[in-house]
Amino acid sequence: MSWCRLRSVFCLENFSWFSRGQGLTDQRSRTSNGGSDSFSHPYLPLITHDKKTAMREVQLGSHTLRSHGVKVARTHKHDWLILLLLAGIIAALNFIHPFYRFVGKDMMDDLKYPHKSNTVPFWVVPMYADVLPIFIFLIFYFYRRDVYDLHHAILGLLFSTLGTTVITDAIKDAVGRPRPDFFWRCFPDGKDVYDKWGNVICSGAKNIIKEGHKSFPSGHTSLSFAGLGFLSLYLAGKIKAFDCRGHVAKLCLVWLPLLAAALVGISRVDDYRHHWQDVFAGGLLGYVVALFCYLQFFPPPHHVRGWATYAYFRAMDECGGTTPVNNGAGSLEAGVDNQETKRSDEAEAEAFMEIALADDRHSHSEDMKSGGGRHS
Repeated sequence: MSWCRLRSVFCLENFSWFSRGQGLTDQRSRTSNGGSDSFSHPYLPLITHDKKTAMREVQLGSHTLRSHGVKVARTHKHDWLILLLLAGIIAALNFIHPFYRFVGKDMMDDLKYPHKSNTVPFWVVPMYADVLPIFIFLIFYFYRRDVYDLHHAILGLLFSTLGTTVITDAIKDAVGRPRPDFFWRCFPDGKDVYDKWGNVICSGAKNIIKEGHKSFPSGHTSLSFAGLGFLSLYLAGKIKAFDCRGHVAKLCLVWLPLLAAALVGISRVDDYRHHWQDVFAGGLLGYVVALFCYLQFFPPPHHVRGWATYAYFRAMDECGGTTPVNNGAGSLEAGVDNQETKRSDEAEAEAFMEIALADDRHSHSEDMKSGGGRHS
């Protein structure tokens, strides 16, 4: 084989790896039903698909909470210790005095909203931001018996919510922005008093005044988007919302947690506890942290392997890609996915062959021209 042909083949192999986002290097890749080679062209054994990808719905029935739960937890023991550290930091931040920003009389026009009770009490937020997603994680675990999915989902969720809380509380203490109801927190009797510099001299309860300087960003909103945003990403991967089949109902299910988080943020503005900028920043902060934490353990939801954890596929590699199937529905869908994968691989291989043949024709024409030049 000439150097130009070798160069074409290796370039195709590298392009295949990049375009599919996974290793396509198994030269003995075979279809699931016949055991024959996927392609017959002499170049195509180098452009093969990963046969483990064809097992997308294969269950890890032998990797359960009872058999591998302790092992997985020990592997991530340092991560759990960091979670405890984050919880301690949150407790410490609640004792730190926030920055008391200068508040003058001419600034009170935007701070005289009534002091109302919370529509969503703070103790309710962990219930729907942590407990509800964990309950859904357990449902998927009882369906698939995948300890990696359960452990990593819970760990990622807790990192998302606790990490968001640490960042939110730290910013609150550093900024010290007054809440929209700060006037009535500072002057519960309605009589405002200022010092010689024009700063407020509050007469209200110290803890209420302290909370009145923690407007930016919204803790309810950031924590809601951290927990429910993580749940939205998790559901998008599990139900394959971006499988290019056009099922809009899947998107509605993915949007539902985000809608709930947005309504919580709106309630904070309606309760005059936050300005709209606080809610917007809190929602953005919570969702970004949730996205980072999710991608630590799961592929992107739109990825072909977005329905399981990275650890799941590593376990499949260790098992040689032969894991038991728990139900017939999974095997049926696996067969459909195998056919779809084969068709996509064939289309990709045809495109690669056209590039290779074009490169060969180009190199052959250059050789002819150089040979003709020497003869002349």
